[in-house]
Amino acid sequence: MSARLARSRPAPETGIVHFGLGAFARAFAAIFVEQAIETHGGDWGIVGVSLRSPDTRDALKPQDWTYTAVELGPDGETPRHVQVLSDVLVAPEAPGAVFDALDKANLVTLTVTEKGYCHVPATGKLNRDNPDIVQDLSDPACPASALGYIARALDARRKAGRAPFTVMSCDNIPSNGNLLRGLVLDLAAEMDAGLRDWIAEHVAFPSTMVDRIVPATTEDDIRHIEGLIGAHDAAPVRHEPFRQWVMEDRFCAPRPDFGSVGAELVEDVAPYEHMKLRCLNGTHSSLAYLGYLAGAETMSDTVARPPLAAYVRHLWDNEITPVLTAPPGVDLSDYTASLFDRFANPAIHHRTWQIAMDGSLKLPQRILDSVRENLDAGRTPEGLFLAIAAWMQFSSGKGLDGAPIEVKDPMAGRLAACWDGTTDPDEIVGRYLALDEIFDPAFAARTEVPEGLARALRNLRADGAEGAAGAVAG
Repeated sequence: MSARLARSRPAPETGIVHFGLGAFARAFAAIFVEQAIETHGGDWGIVGVSLRSPDTRDALKPQDWTYTAVELGPDGETPRHVQVLSDVLVAPEAPGAVFDALDKANLVTLTVTEKGYCHVPATGKLNRDNPDIVQDLSDPACPASALGYIARALDARRKAGRAPFTVMSCDNIPSNGNLLRGLVLDLAAEMDAGLRDWIAEHVAFPSTMVDRIVPATTEDDIRHIEGLIGAHDAAPVRHEPFRQWVMEDRFCAPRPDFGSVGAELVEDVAPYEHMKLRCLNGTHSSLAYLGYLAGAETMSDTVARPPLAAYVRHLWDNEITPVLTAPPGVDLSDYTASLFDRFANPAIHHRTWQIAMDGSLKLPQRILDSVRENLDAGRTPEGLFLAIAAWMQFSSGKGLDGAPIEVKDPMAGRLAACWDGTTDPDEIVGRYLALDEIFDPAFAARTEVPEGLARALRNLRADGAEGAAGAVAG
């Protein structure tokens, strides 16, 4: 084995605390921050916080918190030695250290995925019965969620008469800043009405849109990257060349000069996030379920199949972009053409199974609004109905051939139970639509919804994933 990767320059002083230091954060936000430091300086070292697992900390600590980010371009691989991290903390092991880091920060960022917000996706409200929220309120010294740490740290600032930090979500959730603000305010209200009012008046929660495809790193990737860089890196990341970070220019504390390194600071991020969530994330999920059921291991394998390639183009042209308002200066046809090229990049080994995780949390943001808006416009979105039906089949825990599927979803047991004792599509669809954490009752009650989903599920089970997708595309 080669020598371990090591730091070549001192770590910057702490300016940012990031909750959820997974592969995406390290392949995206951390690189923006490091480039901003290189361009304009500043103490913007990042302290990463894991709310559960010590794995990332344990991998990064022996190499001084540095790692390799490998860009997977059409002409080859380009490695970057990223050295912007100053520490990684495992919150349950050292809650006091997390609060110490928050005390130094001017910016707190999050990539904790949908389930990390401890909310009800259908309503956007705080789930007060969530075990993490229960612990946040019962054990102030050792919260369980990012919300709990943020609220307690802001309370300490308030009591000390100090200015707050900015809190910025980087997760793929519509209006992520507004959602996060509402959840922190709900939690703060349970703690102290005065804290809630202080946060509402003084703390900024800018919404953002983030975009970069980051496949999971495998052991084979680690061995390959060791040969590429001549050193052993236990925690490298791999990413596509494309990146886009759009953020509301609304901060209550100092921040890195993100604009100087390509981030877009705008007044309203909503058109950008709607475009990305529906055009990229919505079709990513749709293709993940259909591709997996068709036996395609990766996204590039999926769009290499003509019926599925035609299907995704149908979604963009006929069911998604017609209900979108394009951001200023953006041509949606050009945007979706570039998305197809990104999906088809064979260097990005992005597994359909990985993309398919946590569908119960992703569908409301990525697909259901497009269905609703098509129905409101008098159009029947057969392609989106098929995507939801494919999710239903996937979440049953069995493929179309009866082979078992490992389903990773916080509602996995309840989703599988929708198939108990029946193969009737109408009954199965009715059970799914009764899950009001996913489906708003008013949406589920629309006649077109159960009819369309049952029709799509019948076609999927009769004709297979590629057959059903090809029939939708025409």
